[in-house]
Amino acid sequence: MSFPLLTATAALPALGAIATAAVPAAQRVAAKWLALLVSLGTLVFAAITLVRFDPGGDRYQLTESHAWIADFGVRYELGVDGIGVALVALTALLMPFVILAGWHDADPQETGNKRWRPTQGFFALILAVEAMVIISFEATDVFLFYIFFEAMLIPMYFLIGGFGDKAHEHGDEVAATQRSYAAVKFLLYNLVGGLIMLAAVIGLYVVAGNFSLQEIVQARTNGSLHMATSTERWLFLGFFFAFAVKAPLWPLHTWLPNAMGEATAPVAVLITAVVDKVGTFAMLRFCLQLFPEASKWATPVILVLALISIIYGALLAVGQRDIKRLVAYASISHFGFIILGIFAMTSQGQSGATLYMVNHGISTAALMLVAGFLISRRGSRLIADYGGVQKVAPVLAGTFLIGGLATLSLPGLAPFVSEFLVLVGTFTRYPAVGIIATFGIVLAALYTLVLYQRTMTGPVKTEVAEMPDLRVRELLVVAPLIALLIFLGVYPKPLTDIVNPAVQQTMSDVHKTDPQPEVEAAK
Repeated sequence: MSFPLLTATAALPALGAIATAAVPAAQRVAAKWLALLVSLGTLVFAAITLVRFDPGGDRYQLTESHAWIADFGVRYELGVDGIGVALVALTALLMPFVILAGWHDADPQETGNKRWRPTQGFFALILAVEAMVIISFEATDVFLFYIFFEAMLIPMYFLIGGFGDKAHEHGDEVAATQRSYAAVKFLLYNLVGGLIMLAAVIGLYVVAGNFSLQEIVQARTNGSLHMATSTERWLFLGFFFAFAVKAPLWPLHTWLPNAMGEATAPVAVLITAVVDKVGTFAMLRFCLQLFPEASKWATPVILVLALISIIYGALLAVGQRDIKRLVAYASISHFGFIILGIFAMTSQGQSGATLYMVNHGISTAALMLVAGFLISRRGSRLIADYGGVQKVAPVLAGTFLIGGLATLSLPGLAPFVSEFLVLVGTFTRYPAVGIIATFGIVLAALYTLVLYQRTMTGPVKTEVAEMPDLRVRELLVVAPLIALLIFLGVYPKPLTDIVNPAVQQTMSDVHKTDPQPEVEAAK
């Protein structure tokens, strides 16, 4: 029996979470190092998975399948395609940086209380989220996916509500209330989406007789499984609603600015760069593969919602006074681009959407973590409280600028390639939609450059005059992310080679081919 690599990649952070939580209260530093070592070990497993994955091989590789709840046809089935393996690698890559960036975020104020263990809990919850997200990207049994799709809400709820941002303009009492509100809103929105999905999962079992993604897709392909049109559409809507909440897509997005604004910067990265990607990934893996006809039926409405997300999110980002809420609304706009690429139903659009998931994760992590370092120094999230930072902390300002330029998809940085592919893929099938979506790029330049101008340039404000530049630990967090943004911006081929075969197979599932270019005949 071969080594269960996919199980090991998810099990290591899960076991690490238990071990970290069990570290004695007085050994806070040991808990931090244990969590960091576990995240690095998970990264090694993810790297091995990436190396062993053959883009030209079977669709799902490194598969594992074991009986679980046999009476209901539930199996423990794992497998990764090019899209899944890329997102597993992204998750494992970001976690060590999240842990390093949050090194002091959960240090207890009451150090004399030996029963007070926030540090252990904070890092244990982060590892638990990592484990659940990874297995969500690996699961090919619909019920198994659903369990972890929902289970990750529990540690995220405690990370948002219990370990919120300490930089708040209205004091500790109001901050605690707003953290609780943000955590409950996050939980309720996602629980409602999950309950609707559960009804659709049960309906899928009634129709198909099992939960195996591969078996259902195969049965639909060879004609042995037929769904009535109305049934397929209702099931699709049940799945899509849950994924649109998680993504998030307008108008189901309102939990995200609250959650990111009240969470610590590393937890905000965990939300938008890791957890939310499960929603867009699931649209590709489950919505398009299980319900191809319903996906095509819903495409016009989804494209309109994606366009609204792009423009609406960018416009609200322009008007934000809070740095972290600005990044949150920018992410809503970016998720609009991802969903636009998925439902453009072209290979360029879906390849761009998958690349966007990876590149957005890296760029948002870079920008948000540097913003977190900035906020921790000044003790304020308000843009108006900054000015002239580049004169006193040039390295911090420089990395903040690169993260911002990546957010606006500057050519030469990784998000440009993915955004360009999404727009090209959309334009070839829906020209009007592609043209409107380009306004999101203009607005992105506006909110990013205005943010940099107001915080980093101009006269040095008294409150930032003594601000220290990035420290060694902080440079270890930011420098690799910046290097990746540049590398993947200049040479995205290693990633596209992995992703493109999976995209072509997804296109085949929905019976779509790329539109042929209209070339005017030579006279």
